[in-house]
Amino acid sequence: MKRDNILSMIGLATKAGKAVSGEFMSEKMIKAGRAFMAIVAEDASDNTKKRFCDMCQYYQVPLYFYVDKVTLGHAMGKEFRASLAVTDAGFAKEIIKRIELQSKA
Repeated sequence: MKRDNILSMIGLATKAGKAVSGEFMSEKMIKAGRAFMAIVAEDASDNTKKRFCDMCQYYQVPLYFYVDKVTLGHAMGKEFRASLAVTDAGFAKEIIKRIELQSKA
């Protein structure tokens, strides 16, 4: 299933230390220009979604809304996460490619 390989890429990026999670760290990396992409859980609050939307647009970071907080957190080996930022260009490119392929399917 396509969804699993996106989540496993997120897991790999996390284990490699190339992804940060939680709103504070994600925001910090985006504003520092170190994030190559951001993901916000589909069940995050409207406020969180809007904040990340505006911030990612301003800092020109690709933003995707994907799965729910529990699934996102689980992929990263945490309890639940509303947001994450990928700090490695290679991982970001691969995750974006897989998300876009899935959205076309």
